[in-house]
Amino acid sequence: MMHEIYARLGPYIAAYGSAFVFVLVMLETLGLPLPGETALISAAIYAGTTHRIDIFVLLFSAAAGAVVGGMIGYWIGRSAGHRLLLRYGARVGLTERRLRAGEYLFAHHGGKIIFFGRFFAVLRAFAALLAGANVMPWRRFLVVQIAACVMWAIIYGGTAYVFGKEIEHLAGPVTAAVVVVALFVGVGAMVLVHRHSHRLETLAAERAAMGRPVVDQADRSEP
Repeated sequence: MMHEIYARLGPYIAAYGSAFVFVLVMLETLGLPLPGETALISAAIYAGTTHRIDIFVLLFSAAAGAVVGGMIGYWIGRSAGHRLLLRYGARVGLTERRLRAGEYLFAHHGGKIIFFGRFFAVLRAFAALLAGANVMPWRRFLVVQIAACVMWAIIYGGTAYVFGKEIEHLAGPVTAAVVVVALFVGVGAMVLVHRHSHRLETLAAERAAMGRPVVDQADRSEP
């Protein structure tokens, strides 16, 4: 499986290097189904085994692509995302009541969602859009986004560069461990959401009934 992925991405990495990774990561962060993270790992292995790509340029390019894609996604979400979610969200169970609860969550825990979401495929693709749609302060979003993207690029790209081809032998047990951790976190998150969603929805409804926004002005203030 890993060999097949490298075989597909290899020619593009060899031809375009860090620029290819930048574009792929940026588009993946915008929500397109592209292997941005895989491209980073593949390019880092290529850099470590051939030394034809500067690893520091590669890590910077991956982090920059993620930051740029995240900012574009954020502004799309901020300008049009909330209207689209209000209009079509009910089709997938995202009622206005739940959207207002989500706004409350982003106001109080948005930084954690953005940071840790960088390391999970689904959240990585949609966290920025949701942050914008839920009116997370852009300065706070930018700071957390930069920190998460830099950490993500260093951990994934740096590890792949150092271990090189040996990472293929580690891929099996490492992937299994990641899947177990992801499942544990995912199940835990689902339990917490289910346990507290009714309270959050009730809070949103009460504030709406009193004419108060779910997110107080103090919560929306820039850091």
